[in-house]
Amino acid sequence: MSNLFGPLTLRGVTLRNRIAVSPMCQYSSTDGYATDWHLVHLGSRAVGGAALVMTEAAAVLPEGRISPQDLGIWDDGHIERLSSIVHFIHQQGALAGIQLAHAGRKASTYTPWKGQGAVPEIAGGWQVDGPSSGPFSEDYPRPQPLTQEGIRSITEAFAQAARRACQAGFDVIEVHAAHGYLIHEFLSPFSNHRQDEYGGSFENRTRLACNVVDAVREAWPERSPLFIRISATDWQEGGWDPEQSVELVRRLKTMGIDLVDCSSGGNLPHASIPAGPGFQTPFAERIRREAGIPAGTVGFITAPAQADHIIRSSQADMVLLAREMLRDPYWPLRAARELGYPATWPVQYLRSAPQGSTARQPVDDPKTGGCVPS
Repeated sequence: MSNLFGPLTLRGVTLRNRIAVSPMCQYSSTDGYATDWHLVHLGSRAVGGAALVMTEAAAVLPEGRISPQDLGIWDDGHIERLSSIVHFIHQQGALAGIQLAHAGRKASTYTPWKGQGAVPEIAGGWQVDGPSSGPFSEDYPRPQPLTQEGIRSITEAFAQAARRACQAGFDVIEVHAAHGYLIHEFLSPFSNHRQDEYGGSFENRTRLACNVVDAVREAWPERSPLFIRISATDWQEGGWDPEQSVELVRRLKTMGIDLVDCSSGGNLPHASIPAGPGFQTPFAERIRREAGIPAGTVGFITAPAQADHIIRSSQADMVLLAREMLRDPYWPLRAARELGYPATWPVQYLRSAPQGSTARQPVDDPKTGGCVPS
């Protein structure tokens, strides 16, 4: 029976446990460049024992950033700093993942601690794009509907970003198709009012998601895993829902997706979401069962016993922790101690480890990754 500290093999890589650091925006970049903050933020979670450390949403185009301070991977110049972070994560025996994203109509907005709503052009904002002209809410930017040429350009930008991610040494890519950002906007009839081949029917609304996955998979090495994060429901009748999510995932599985990171919501400003411990886990369990694909779950997972139960009861194959990892970067080491599982501790911290723990030596070239540029 699988447990929280059992390995998980996906294509050519093996995660040392089932714990991943969920992508979390840090709003600490200038012109998309990673900084020392990213190195310490992501590196400390690798030291803390997570098997997979994911970056925040990395914009595939500058206009695809959520805020002007977002991380980016639209330029070759971004590779060097990202590569340094990947190298440190690998030294700790963890895998490095990057989430590729385009914010769509939710772009050009303020960093949360600086304000809300649209950033004007005079303050560094820009014209945003979306499937249709409706804004997310009255204080958000009004998007310009994408032309088909623009859609194709964005799809190619995802592919180019995947090539840069490979050059930086990442092991896992996750395509961000959740939380009301561009791909989710195309999926949901609440935000997609198009009359062309990208709107209307399920087939048309899922076209961008399928095209992006196909383009990224082609650009990404065969032995390297590809994830997708979806919002399994809009939490409002008449929108994107679990039934459509299952059908989409069935299609994406044939295109080379290896794991579905199951979240929800984000496309409607006033949706009633019953948030609570493990509230999104049933989506992962259903997609895992009905689509026959590994699934990850995220959202209010805080207790080690809770996370272990999710894995043991086959509700998901991976747990992704967000806020709890901000509170405790060393949560995996604490969880192993509480649950009685063996864990390797950084040799520098071994004096504080439980009796019987083994040391984890930093290595220069652990070769944990699966990405080898062609």
